Amino acid sequence: MQVLFLGTGAGMPSKQRNTSALALKLHEERGAVWLFDCGEAVQHQILETTIKPRKIEKIFITHMHGDHIFGLPGLLGSRSFQGGDEPLDLYGPKELKEYVEMTLRLSRTHLTYPIRFHEVKEGVIFEDDTMTVEAGLLAHVIPTYGYRIEQKPLLPKLDMDKVKQLGVPKGPLLAKLKSGKTVELADGRKVESKEVTEPAEPGFTVAILGDTQYCAKSEELSKDADLVVHEATFDGETEKLAKEYGHSTILDAATVASRAGARKLIVNHVSARFLPDHEKHLLKNMRQVHGNSDIAHDFDEYGWNKKERLMEKLIER
Repeated sequence: MQVLFLGTGAGMPSKQRNTSALALKLHEERGAVWLFDCGEAVQHQILETTIKPRKIEKIFITHMHGDHIFGLPGLLGSRSFQGGDEPLDLYGPKELKEYVEMTLRLSRTHLTYPIRFHEVKEGVIFEDDTMTVEAGLLAHVIPTYGYRIEQKPLLPKLDMDKVKQLGVPKGPLLAKLKSGKTVELADGRKVESKEVTEPAEPGFTVAILGDTQYCAKSEELSKDADLVVHEATFDGETEKLAKEYGHSTILDAATVASRAGARKLIVNHVSARFLPDHEKHLLKNMRQVHGNSDIAHDFDEYGWNKKERLMEKLIER
């Protein structure tokens, strides 16, 4: 799993930051990409990466403000032009379906694939054998959701030395043992999964939060997460302004991650008023509250180290 920031700015594009978009690259886990928010010109940002629009399996929208959705129509059209024919699942507030269908209809954009719309409400909104996605309502000026993405525990690894010692033949019996089942050998002996496997490794947990002021739901979604992505539109000196516009300060984000026991915090949705020199001061203050914290920039990429159970920065722009 890798997290690639395609847009980290707030409100409108700037020379340093595009508007909100984040790609969760799940190539190893499911051969796909999940996109969270889709601000203006996201498809232009994607051109600078290895992401193929046809590989985008799901798009999760946090809320209906323009800096989080204006890139959708263009991306949906390009996905079709570039050979995308697999269905696309689109999750978001109830108004999202109307917005997408209206823009596609009025622009006479024909898609070669179906869109499956999912109106987001609090609770589990997606689950399969490998992943669970939970949504929670945050505290912004319009309905806004945060998402908690949990990878289910990985299948146990077979200890091939023990397999050979017990005389388990190659074939379907090994698959059953790996999935936790007990098998019976030709001579009548029974072998339990725990006899020939190592303990299953836990999966990762990522919380991706939409625009919000400080709230308890942010902490709940971030509980013990390996990574929290939290907006930080304002600095600690503009707390009153942050509350007025339904946003968080960089210290709010750090407090959420710290109280939730999250291992890594990366803040995005950063105001264009923050120049590089100012960011150094913000980062210092944030790390006094939550030590393992970063400020995201467009095209920063982090990867999941399963062995160490931590997020490592892979690419920095």
